[in-house]
Amino acid sequence: MASTHLLHGSILSISFNPTKRSDFPTFGIYGFNKKFNLGKNPSFKTMSCLNQSSGGRRQIEIVYDPEERLNKLADKVDKEAGLSRLTLFSPCKVNVFLRVTGKREDGYHDLASLFHVISLGDKIKFSLSPSKSKDSLSTNVPGVPLDDRNLIIKALKLYRKKTGSDKYFWIHLDKKVPTGAGLGGGSSNAATALWAANQFSGGIATEKELQEWSGEIGSDIPFFFSRGAAFCTGRGEVVKDIPPPIPMDTPMVLIKPPEACSTAQVYKRLRLDQTSKLDPLSLLEKMSSEGISQDACINDLESPAFEVLPSLRRLKQRIIAASRGQYDAVFMSGSGSTIVGIGSPDPPQFLYDDEAYKDVFLSEATFITREENQWYLEPTSSTTGSVAEFSRPLSDGITH
Repeated sequence: MASTHLLHGSILSISFNPTKRSDFPTFGIYGFNKKFNLGKNPSFKTMSCLNQSSGGRRQIEIVYDPEERLNKLADKVDKEAGLSRLTLFSPCKVNVFLRVTGKREDGYHDLASLFHVISLGDKIKFSLSPSKSKDSLSTNVPGVPLDDRNLIIKALKLYRKKTGSDKYFWIHLDKKVPTGAGLGGGSSNAATALWAANQFSGGIATEKELQEWSGEIGSDIPFFFSRGAAFCTGRGEVVKDIPPPIPMDTPMVLIKPPEACSTAQVYKRLRLDQTSKLDPLSLLEKMSSEGISQDACINDLESPAFEVLPSLRRLKQRIIAASRGQYDAVFMSGSGSTIVGIGSPDPPQFLYDDEAYKDVFLSEATFITREENQWYLEPTSSTTGSVAEFSRPLSDGITH
């Protein structure tokens, strides 16, 4: 920001009525032929004060703010040209309980689960690309596929197929949610991409249409078009919005070992005769009326996941033993391998002290929701503590 100091009477020729605000910005400067009307030039600002060291003469300061002018020009261009860039928060989810109720003829399993969006998430930047044939994806961590295997790319292709849109994008994924974690990070990315594509096209599709289309590329994706809390059945794609059954400020800690759980391997080891027999709707009612508890946070995929990854069973047992009642419930989310501790944002001390757990991913989180016709907003750490505040960030060796 550039500024010029001018002494009244020696450099400026000023004529204004101090009681009339509109007259103040108009003056001439000796040595220049042009008169500046600051009332019509918002990039110029003036300040007036008495300068005692100059015999009480009034000093005028002219401040020119080029950044403000550029921002106004950019806003004008964007308004005339339409949306050209967009940054969105892409939050993940936890399964507060997950019942597997049967196997379907198509090979999938029927689920009944309380899904809830939480405050840990990625950030995705979308920009219109001049290309008319390809989306370009980049990310901040290695190991994430950048081609058609990525759900973001699949989602953008799906949107063009459904709507006839000809828009392609540059996308940058700032990844904070670990993969192979049972947190639905990839599904959230896909839902966020569908929402973004629809914004760039002027919102031509309804939220309901986006939700229905998304089930074609992933069972968990439709959930993210809920308001943030939902009772999900079918493969997970049948989404019923519900009022949040758990207080929104309930703290939690997410604990994920470096090893991922293969969803296919977990379901391969699932034995329906060994799953819980509790009615999912009774679990939901119990949680809504009595709050969260260990006996309500059932996950039928825990036992097969512990067979796939025996160290995960030991980790959960050790967290419960070390917590001494610190958590209201400790459970695995989805098909793993994240263990969730509800009731406190603090991880057990042994995760810091034991060298065997030095590569464990840790993050605190809270539950979040969204307003109708708005996407999820990234909470600030001052209000929700949503940002991972521990010394264990997402590893560069992210796996799938």
